[in-house]
Amino acid sequence: MRYFISLSYSGLNYSGWQIQENADTVQGRIEASLRTLLKEEISVTGAGRTDSGVSARNYVAHFDSDRFQEITDLGHFIYKLNAILPKDIVIHDIKKVSDNAHARFDAVSREYKYYVHTEKDPFSDTYSYRYPYRIDIESMNAAAKYLLGKQDFSSLEKLHGGNDNSICEVYEAYWKETCPYHYVFTVRANRFLRNMVRAMVGSLLEVGNGKRKPEWIKEMLALKNRSAAGNSVPGNALFLNAIEY
Repeated sequence: MRYFISLSYSGLNYSGWQIQENADTVQGRIEASLRTLLKEEISVTGAGRTDSGVSARNYVAHFDSDRFQEITDLGHFIYKLNAILPKDIVIHDIKKVSDNAHARFDAVSREYKYYVHTEKDPFSDTYSYRYPYRIDIESMNAAAKYLLGKQDFSSLEKLHGGNDNSICEVYEAYWKETCPYHYVFTVRANRFLRNMVRAMVGSLLEVGNGKRKPEWIKEMLALKNRSAAGNSVPGNALFLNAIEY
């Protein structure tokens, strides 16, 4: 039988979601914990891979199990699972789904948030990027409109990303000031390429500090060349925030 897991994790101590040789990953930790409790071989499939340092809220994954149906107290099982897992990974819920349900391929959209602060703040550096320049949020929102729609995002994709194509459809992309000198960028799309959001933010910040005009985003995308875009920002301030099915 197949089960969906909803979870959250801080990515600061992991080399991303996906299992890698000689690296600590979120997927590896969850698989090992489920195997310990269920005493059977378990393979976990995530809704998408997040890079090193990137965190997630309400992430979704699935696994198949012959023994999980024997669990009579779900709350107690989740309690034990969270007790085994490190403190930076938490399981919220586990529910049975149809055998052909897929955490990755059935997702219709994903939403990311990226946090930026422009003044020194001792409480923000862990999960926010300190950008030491004043930024114009109106200019950045004008620029972000050029990201909307279905188009080729090769200019914002990590080189040799391994995708069949670089076409994505972006439904929302906007900045909001959450409090003085603190900002959050929200972007929602049907799919994302490797490093795409971090390159988006780096490019939009060049508009925000006056180095580029908003229209440059359209010109940069048309070039389909990663070197045409801005630098990627650090991963610690990036969160996979929501997945829609």
